[in-house]
Amino acid sequence: MPRPLLLWSEELLEYNFGAGHPMAPLRLSLTHRLLGDLGVLDAFDVQPVEAAADDALLRVHEEDYLAAVRAAGQGRPDPARGLGEQDNPIFAHIHEAGARVVGATLAAATSVWEGRASRALSLAGGMHHAMPSRASGFCVYNDLAVAIAAVLAAGAERVAYVDLDAHHGDGVERVFWDDDRVLTISVHQHPGTLFPGTGYAQDVGGPGARGTAVNVALPPQTGDGAWLRVIDAVVAPLVEEFRPQLLITQHGCDAHRLDPLAELTVSVDAQREAAILMAALADEHAAGRWVATGGGGYEVVSVVPRVWTHLAAVVAGRPLAPATPVPESWRRGIAALSDVDAPLTMSDDAAGTFRPWSAGYNPDDPVDRAVMATRGAVFPWHGLDPLHF
Repeated sequence: MPRPLLLWSEELLEYNFGAGHPMAPLRLSLTHRLLGDLGVLDAFDVQPVEAAADDALLRVHEEDYLAAVRAAGQGRPDPARGLGEQDNPIFAHIHEAGARVVGATLAAATSVWEGRASRALSLAGGMHHAMPSRASGFCVYNDLAVAIAAVLAAGAERVAYVDLDAHHGDGVERVFWDDDRVLTISVHQHPGTLFPGTGYAQDVGGPGARGTAVNVALPPQTGDGAWLRVIDAVVAPLVEEFRPQLLITQHGCDAHRLDPLAELTVSVDAQREAAILMAALADEHAAGRWVATGGGGYEVVSVVPRVWTHLAAVVAGRPLAPATPVPESWRRGIAALSDVDAPLTMSDDAAGTFRPWSAGYNPDDPVDRAVMATRGAVFPWHGLDPLHF
């Protein structure tokens, strides 16, 4: 049986918007180091990353946009295309760096689809905001959409995409808005309170694909039990009904209470549990075919490395116990880098549990109301009863 696959090259750290930008490549290097110190890397086949070719990018992005990104790498900003804005500063070789991130997720998806890997992880991937002709929200190219498009071109008939980032997965949804072969599910902070300001329950897909765009808009301060309950109430039944041939998930960890850019309060422990739930959905409904990516997440010491190390361990089929000590070797590395105290364990000492949706609906709970809004908007398109518990 093929082993799980990790796409990794040090060159991925060259996707770098500069000092002070939230999308710091240190997120990735600290995660990779923690994977090594905990022995998680040993469970993977680690494959180096090559930049995606233009023909792959052009399945999603416009040719003029590729030219604009290349020009931005030579010092010519294009604010109309999001290149040179505050969120997306330009830097040398921005095209090559962005294409390499796409190459990682593309290789992950094609390897799993073709049976060369049982599961795959693209830590640097998850650039879900990039649009066909515009950079957005720290995302230059949309690796997720390119990977999905490639698998569809290879013959896939049903691909499910689940986005657990605190921000709406707007770019992926936009690309497949009217494509009934792709189910996009985004669980995010309410668009009235957070960038990009899209992703309402009533946004359900184009005229040829009603019900294949799914959005759960959560109130700020949503925490562990409610967040996991959304996965149980919305994600699980839709993936089960859709029966995807491939599951792709985005694990931006900016839903954590320490994240500086969002206002959810989801622990490391609950995000570990979400990864386990995604693995189970892939095993039960997608013949085990699962590709996971990173995404957002801007607390780079306490949150991102631990959440993504848990994710990697789940992808590898070797989940880490929450109470696992953080290796002293990794903690010393943090002390050498900054005056921030490194966490002692791989847990926030949270339960990571939830009340299943089958236990009933509470109309006084704002998260339950958000769930019911989404179920009411989407479930009938799939022949599901939104009131069924």
